[in-house]
This record gives sequence, C-alpha cells and structure tokens, in this order.
Amino acid sequence: MSLSPDAAPLSRRPAVLLLHGLCANPLELMPVAKALRSVGYVVEVPAMAGYGITAAAGLRAPVPPFEDWLAEAERRFDALAAEHDSVAVGGLCMGAVLGLALAARRPAAALVLMSTTLHFDGWNVSPWRRLLPLAYLPFLRQRMSFQETAPFGLKNERLRAWVAQAMATSQVSAVGAARLSAAALYESTRLIRHVRGRLGQLGQPALVLHATEDDVAGPRSVHELQARLGAAPEVHWFGDSYHMLTLDNERDVVARRVCDFLLRHLPVASSPSGVLHDHHHA
Repeated sequence: MSLSPDAAPLSRRPAVLLLHGLCANPLELMPVAKALRSVGYVVEVPAMAGYGITAAAGLRAPVPPFEDWLAEAERRFDALAAEHDSVAVGGLCMGAVLGLALAARRPAAALVLMSTTLHFDGWNVSPWRRLLPLAYLPFLRQRMSFQETAPFGLKNERLRAWVAQAMATSQVSAVGAARLSAAALYESTRLIRHVRGRLGQLGQPALVLHATEDDVAGPRSVHELQARLGAAPEVHWFGDSYHMLTLDNERDVVARRVCDFLLRHLPVASSPSGVLHDHHHA
C-alpha cells in the first residue's frame, strides 16, 4: 500500500524553491510548479523585486547588485528551511545560476538546473553582445537597454505569437520583459563569475535540462556544469524546444523529468516498506 502525498505531514514534505529568469516572472515556471505540487511537494516560486519584472515597474525600476538578488533568495530559502526538513532549489536561465549561488551558501538538498546560462552563446544571441563591455560603463549602464527578439526562447509558434503580442501591448510577458537593461545584464555577468568559482563545492544531486538548440545559451554551459560541479549531474537534452523549456513544446516532459528526479532523491512519502508512491506523472 502506498501513501498519498497528503498523508505526509507538511513539515515532513520536502519543499522546492524555484527561481525564475532575469527580468522575468514566476509565470514561466508554473507548469513545473504545478506538476511538483501534484505529487506532493510544497513549492514556492517567488517574484523578487529588482530581479524580476512587472508591467507596472517595467524598466524604470533600478537594478540592484546581484548580491541583493542572492540575499533575497537566501531569505526565501531560510523561510522554507524553517518549516521543512529539506529544500531543493531549482531555476530557469539566470534563475538556475542564482540557484547555484544560493546552493553554495545554503544546504540545498538537490538542484534542478533548466537552461542554465553560464555563457550567452546561443544561436539567437545578437552581435551587439560583443559591445556589452561598452554598455557596462557606469554612465551608460543605467541608460542602455536591448530589445528582445523572436523567437523569444520558444520553438512553439503559437506561444511565440502570443508572447510577441503581450510584449507589444504591455512590455512584459510570461517569458519576461520586452527589453533587457544593460544594468541587468551587467549584474548577470557578475553573478556568473561569482558562481563559476564555486561549482566545485556543490556535491548534491543535480539535474540539468537543456535544449539542443537553445537560442540563448548553447551546449557550452552544460559542458561546464558536467566538468566543474562537485558531483556529476544527471543531464537530459531536449530536441523540440528552445531556451524556455518550461513553456515550450516539451514542457510536459520537462515537468515529468523534474518530478521523477526529485522523487528519487527527495521522496515525498513512502509506504512502510520504503516504496515510493506511484504519483510520478503529473
């Protein structure tokens, strides 16, 4: 006989902290969060001021240093850790990088790294990125921004059209802001440098999910994780999606991979014989 997820007391159930991408919002992680909740995890997907984006704030909001993003992520982790025996950390794009920085500071039980961006080298990265060092000069940094262009990390054409419409009308969509400020990109490069030197410290189970045709971050980011993480990660490649794995054509498979990985490493509930319940597929 197997227990249902509800049979485990809340505090015994592992929690999962999911971090969205830079200048994005929690919507992009909702399919994964929903699947995890359906198998019994307690999931938090916080909207973080100064890191995420809302239509109201837009690009007018100043961008704080990445240390502020990390401090906010630590606060979110600590709040979950106070209530739950174990907390896994996951993220998409720069959220995966922020999750790695967090795991170097806090005892994350497992890592879920989706479209991890340690290098901006995907096939749709504009040549203007070569000019980024110029944009990082303090007097230009707060003034310059860069337009996001199709395919917006999506191979699914219907979703792509919806995103383009949302960006045109409100400057923000489920995949993030219509423009990225130079200040935000500058802080993301500082965060990447910070994380790169700490990868060897991270020995917990790690799941790496990445598109073979990621338009923002090519395979090099995955290869770096495989070479430098303290323990070899479990890697899955996706051939029918771009950067926004959690929303694109294979979002259901992505969510299932995350559930399967966490159920193996952080069981939600088990029968007296130690057998996992069979609610694997959301």
